[in-house]
Amino acid sequence: MQNEKLGLIKRNIAMGMDYEAYRKLVHDLAKNGKTTGDDPSESLVNYTQLNDRRMNRWDKTLKIPINIAERVSKMKSKLTFLVISESWCGDASPSLPVLNKIADLNPNIEFKIVLRDENPELMDSFLTNGSRSIPKLIIWDRENDHIIGEWGPRSSFATKLVEDYKRKNGKLTAEFKQDLQLWYNKDKGLDIINDLAGLLPLK
Repeated sequence: MQNEKLGLIKRNIAMGMDYEAYRKLVHDLAKNGKTTGDDPSESLVNYTQLNDRRMNRWDKTLKIPINIAERVSKMKSKLTFLVISESWCGDASPSLPVLNKIADLNPNIEFKIVLRDENPELMDSFLTNGSRSIPKLIIWDRENDHIIGEWGPRSSFATKLVEDYKRKNGKLTAEFKQDLQLWYNKDKGLDIINDLAGLLPLK
């Protein structure tokens, strides 16, 4: 099973986009009223346009705390961040810019992105509680050829907010999703950064 997962990871890394190519894809889709994925509905087009604006803002304003930036920059391990996403995914808009900023700190970190609906076999190998939840990060150690961690679709505290809301209300509403984005903005990516720092070999 592990060997099958590793084979899938390597094939998808070879086909994956870097962050710059992904951002261009999302921007061009937003500009032309389109979206990634199997559902070209107006609502997902609107989310793609919203996410393009959000990622623009995150790319410009996000800062990694100095103590974590220094530890990441000194890391010797050769890692690949492989992320499964879609242009319309609301939780991807704060997460992918954070991953990109962290990857930029160290030339040993490669960052690749693939689309969920184009890669069902990979997605189904990395489900979250049986669900095709995205974004999903897989961290692969290239030197030792093993998976050192998975993350997603949300940071630790955001996951708690979602689970608490679902328990109380049964399902997520549009109002809650808006409140969640406001929380992401207020948190400034710190919860995501701390989660990742716990997964990376920074000692």
